[in-house]
Amino acid sequence: MKSAVLVIDVQRGLLDQSPRPYDADEMVQKINHITSQARTADTPVIFILHEQATGLLEYGSDSWQPASGLTVHDTDFKVRKTTPDSFLRTDLGEILTTIGATNLIISGFATEFCVDTTTRKAAALGYTVQLVSDAHTTHDKEHLSAIQIRAHHNATLPNITSFGPKITAVPSSDLNLGG
Repeated sequence: MKSAVLVIDVQRGLLDQSPRPYDADEMVQKINHITSQARTADTPVIFILHEQATGLLEYGSDSWQPASGLTVHDTDFKVRKTTPDSFLRTDLGEILTTIGATNLIISGFATEFCVDTTTRKAAALGYTVQLVSDAHTTHDKEHLSAIQIRAHHNATLPNITSFGPKITAVPSSDLNLGG
């Protein structure tokens, strides 16, 4: 089973501004560790970058760039998106087909929006998913803290079986990054 690592929306305008998301620095460190291991194992790394026509995430702006401290290599793939679904109106599916990936290792921001939507869509399209349980985050909300939102998604997404392919929540330390 060929894997690919997806890093969703870990961008300056989303992580570097106050208030910062829960566990942001630790998440970036874990993503850097995962992507370093992936590159060593010849596992493709794909950065998904959200954009808007104007405003905070305007394409090419400073706040659209990868977050401070995130390591991105020239050999990594970059996918531009405009919705929470990393597949919708993007070339992600084409890239995954070209590289032969059938298993997606997913991390990033925001747990309840883009990470959740992309995880569900990936499973619906037939990919197995390893959600990196300690490498996705969000902000506190009025109804739940960010840590509760992360825990909720780590517990509920793996219970979705109707798509067929398995979704698992895996700590970064337990990932198998072989191709």
